[in-house]
Amino acid sequence: MRLHRLDITAFGPFGGAQSVDFDALSTAGLFLLHGPTGAGKTSVLDAVCYALYGSVPGARQGSQGTHLRSDHAEPGTRTEVRLELTVAGRRLEITRQPPWERPKKRGTGTTLDKAQTWLREYDAVRGTWKDLSRSHQEIGEEITQLLGMSREQFCQVVLLPQGDFARFLRADAEARGKLLGRLFDTQRFADVEKRLAERRRATEARVREGDTALLADAHRMQQAAGDAMELPDLAPGDPGLAVAVLAAAAVARSTARERLTVAHCGLTAAESAHTRAQEELADARELARLQHRFTEAQARAARLAERAGEYEETRARMERGRKAETVAPALELREDAENAHRRAALAEANARRLLPEDQADSGAPGLAAAARRAAEELGSLTAARRAEHRLTELLTERAGLDREERADEHTAREADAWLDGWEPARAALQAHIDAAQEAASRAESLAVRRDPARRRLDAARRRDRLTSDVAAADRRALDSGQRAQKLRADWLDLKEQRLTGIAAELAAHLTDGAPCAVCGATKHPAPARKDAGHVDRDAEQHAFDAHQEAQRQHDEHQQHHTGLRADLKAVTAEVGDTPAARIAEEVTELEREFEQARRDASGLHAAHEELRRAEAEREQRLQARQQSAVRAAARLTRRDTLDREQATLEAELTRARGTAESVAARAAQLERLAAVLTEAADAARTAEEAAVRLKDTDARLADAAYRAGFDTPAAAAGALLDPATHRALQHRLDERQSEESAVRAVLAEPETVAASRRAPADLAVGGERAADAERRLREAASARDEAARRTTELDRLSARAEDGARRLAPLREEYDRVARLAALAAGTSADNERRMRLESYVLAARLEQVAAAATARLRLMSAGRYTLVHSDDRSGRGRSGLGLHVVDAWTGRERDTATLSGGETFFASLALALGLADVVTDEAGGVRLDTLFIDEGFGSLDEQTLDEVLDVLDSLRERDRSVGIVSHVGDLRRRIHAQLEVVKDRTGSSLRRRGT
Repeated sequence: MRLHRLDITAFGPFGGAQSVDFDALSTAGLFLLHGPTGAGKTSVLDAVCYALYGSVPGARQGSQGTHLRSDHAEPGTRTEVRLELTVAGRRLEITRQPPWERPKKRGTGTTLDKAQTWLREYDAVRGTWKDLSRSHQEIGEEITQLLGMSREQFCQVVLLPQGDFARFLRADAEARGKLLGRLFDTQRFADVEKRLAERRRATEARVREGDTALLADAHRMQQAAGDAMELPDLAPGDPGLAVAVLAAAAVARSTARERLTVAHCGLTAAESAHTRAQEELADARELARLQHRFTEAQARAARLAERAGEYEETRARMERGRKAETVAPALELREDAENAHRRAALAEANARRLLPEDQADSGAPGLAAAARRAAEELGSLTAARRAEHRLTELLTERAGLDREERADEHTAREADAWLDGWEPARAALQAHIDAAQEAASRAESLAVRRDPARRRLDAARRRDRLTSDVAAADRRALDSGQRAQKLRADWLDLKEQRLTGIAAELAAHLTDGAPCAVCGATKHPAPARKDAGHVDRDAEQHAFDAHQEAQRQHDEHQQHHTGLRADLKAVTAEVGDTPAARIAEEVTELEREFEQARRDASGLHAAHEELRRAEAEREQRLQARQQSAVRAAARLTRRDTLDREQATLEAELTRARGTAESVAARAAQLERLAAVLTEAADAARTAEEAAVRLKDTDARLADAAYRAGFDTPAAAAGALLDPATHRALQHRLDERQSEESAVRAVLAEPETVAASRRAPADLAVGGERAADAERRLREAASARDEAARRTTELDRLSARAEDGARRLAPLREEYDRVARLAALAAGTSADNERRMRLESYVLAARLEQVAAAATARLRLMSAGRYTLVHSDDRSGRGRSGLGLHVVDAWTGRERDTATLSGGETFFASLALALGLADVVTDEAGGVRLDTLFIDEGFGSLDEQTLDEVLDVLDSLRERDRSVGIVSHVGDLRRRIHAQLEVVKDRTGSSLRRRGT
């Protein structure tokens, strides 16, 4: 990497524009950057760092880079840093502008402009600059990939801060580890330690979980086995737990099977005893049943003999009932005739109570003649009824005329009132129509503006979505870039390991007598051997392919990001920076006005219809008022006609009514009288006929009773049996006969008679024996079931425990292996004699390389007196690995670097910084650093030592390298001719170049 030119504007203490021509300063190889304290020497180096990485070292970065702006700059001047450099054979120009709070172009106050970055590359063929990118992320990734180091590494390697390395010499192992960890990126080794510790904890938790489940099964087996199993006194995670649990389970299973065999034998014996007891009990119950049956039959025969008289009486009563049934028809006829005579007499008495007094004693013929006279008079009232009906119609019509007159008067008044308000109502309706027409015109105008507003809102929302997508694409491109860089570092590490072990790879193809591909020898007495961590070509190629794939993905993400930014730029050009929310508010307001205008315009048709209906109603009311006047004239003529007809009808009705209130009342009187007379005549004739029939049925009944053998008809009626009584008596007779047959059958059964002659059966003793046998059978079955259940449960739990132990065995082996590796990597294992962590071990190897590289220059600076060596001895009770000692050739003794004097500390730290720069450069892929800066510390050297240090720095100019010394020591201005002076005054600092 070589710096060519640096342009600074409004940056740090520089209020105006300043330029640094590094090509001119580098012609001498060694140049001096000097100036008074606070002038801005370090700010020049900060500008270089900011141009490359977009930030400055340490706390000078500030919040979002806004503190980088010079307080001496004019308000309208923007802060800018432009750096031209060559790296990896490519000449690049980087321009960065930090965030800038500038005055507003319109109005008062300020606005914040975002940071800007440009990257250009010089095309030597065309002689022009070519734009590469304007993305902060892309440019940062490109520069980091080309330089092969982070900002922290760059600040330690290119901008050598001597104060930091002086502290490094005096620091303890922990502080050195932190600095080296940042420089050499050993986080992956710390991640390995962390990952091993996490795996150890995870596998330990899984082993404990498995042991806990195994112990839970053991407790269940102990509950199932009862007192036949003892648990081992071990906790989850203890060695030998699984073996102890499985051994105890085997003993418990054997004991359970023995108990199951004993229970089976007991159950068989109990079943035999239970069968014998049940058979004896069944025989006793059968004997008792037969004896009870015989005794009960004898008791039933005795009861039948006792009720023999009752049976004969019932049979005689049934015989008399059968004789009385021949007289029953005559009894029924006499009863029907008596009932009919009684009803006819009652009806006649009721009908005579309603007759007039002059007809109360008349016979049936006289009553019939009076009824005919009343009917004739009723027929003569027909004409009077028609006249009365016509009079009612006249009165109804007269009332209708009155109602029609009142309705016409109401209609006329209402029409007059409505027509009085017609003109104001018509004017209001016309105004409504005019307003609706105006709203329709306004709605058409708003509809024309609505679609462009909607398109503008969609564009604004798409701009916001694209802004989020660009940020997400930024993050994806950054992540993929970091992954590609990490995979590249992994590939380079594997490549370095393969090159380190290439001898063993070549030796694998050697055969006796065949020449070596390297030295040509045909004898191979001691060929190199591959160690356990040997990297072959396939592993390197796999890492290279992974790096290429990651780089391809990164390029795709970059291309996607560029496309999104182009889309965002196009959409932003269309819609501007107006927030989508504000546009949405405008669209919403426009939509609201449009909807309001459309609602107002929607009433236009209704307003026209309402005006049309009002005009039609006006015509209807005028016509109704005219028709009511015509009807009033016709009503006067009709009233006169009705009055004359009413007078004639009333005179006719007065003659026809007589003393009654009306013709209808007189007709009703005559109808009632005719009906009463007719009913009384009919009732008298019916009563006479019923009396004749009753006398005839009495004679027939007496003759039928005598022939049946009864003295009187009453005796025959008393012997009759109703159906329920007849069925009850017949049922008694049938039961008696059935009972006699059943008793005779039982007393004739041979087995029953034989059982009656034996001793009485004893069921109590047999029942007690059967119950005792059944109880013993249940107990034996329960014991057998319990033993079988316990055996089955123990077999199941044992099988699950054995399966769990088999599955747990590989996990326990993995835990033992991971625990040993984690302890070894963490430095807590007994095998790790120096208690050195894995990260410390890697850093110790890097520190050993740095010490070797620094010693080459330290010997020159100290005239061969001092040598830096790495020490991995433990300090006190701490861990070892990052010790740094200096060997004094004059005394031959090795001592700590903290014992060096001030001047010795300076050139030792300078040598350490230069050595660290070489190692980090090699670590970054061998990027050549053609420009270096060394900051401060030269004031502590005497003249001879200063000459030796300058000789060493002068040797760095080999192969066209330039070194810049940052110091305010006056002696250096006489020794170094090429100078860049920083001058400060009240308006800000400026730069001057001298001696070039």
